[in-house]
Amino acid sequence: MKKMIMLAFALMMMGGSISAQEKIQLPQPDMKLLNMPLAETLQLRRSSRNYQKDKAITDAQLATILWAAVGINDPKSGRLTTPTAVNMQDIKVYVCNEKGVWLYNSNDNSLTNVYKEDLRPSLVARQTFVMDAPVTLLLVSEQSKRNFHNERYGAMDAGYVSQDIYLACAAMGMKTVARAMMDQEAVKKALNLQEGDYPMLNHPIGYGQ
Repeated sequence: MKKMIMLAFALMMMGGSISAQEKIQLPQPDMKLLNMPLAETLQLRRSSRNYQKDKAITDAQLATILWAAVGINDPKSGRLTTPTAVNMQDIKVYVCNEKGVWLYNSNDNSLTNVYKEDLRPSLVARQTFVMDAPVTLLLVSEQSKRNFHNERYGAMDAGYVSQDIYLACAAMGMKTVARAMMDQEAVKKALNLQEGDYPMLNHPIGYGQ
């Protein structure tokens, strides 16, 4: 029993509580982490390709970035922090790390495991620095359940989300870069995406060198 407890603790220390759990309840987004004037945040926004491999981000930081990306900023109306074409609210954010892939659920601020292997090798596409970042956020425009599929709208919506990720990272002193490079077919297969679901961008996130 003691060994099992120590193993669970070790997994948590390797990347917050984002371990091999089916569903994870995230802490509430910490608005204090984003308490930086907009002008300063814009000045600090950068694309970075160098990450500290052994420095994890906390669950509170992750929850705050996810809220900035596609969180609910008005519970009464269900409106999101980012706009979407014809109010599709199509962008889904997947959290990828060495232990698997989790889908962010903005309604209850949780993560649901959807893949139990490291998907990041399918996101590398010759840019091996991706493996150094402790977490990569994958942006997918999921339109398969709609009467029409519009990849152009999905690209626009992914751009809005991408910018919010950039700004949240800048405000918290972390680094990221928007990438379109990935093995599209491998990603679709691993996540069981349907026709009309478009993997758009991925964002490695972590601390710079």
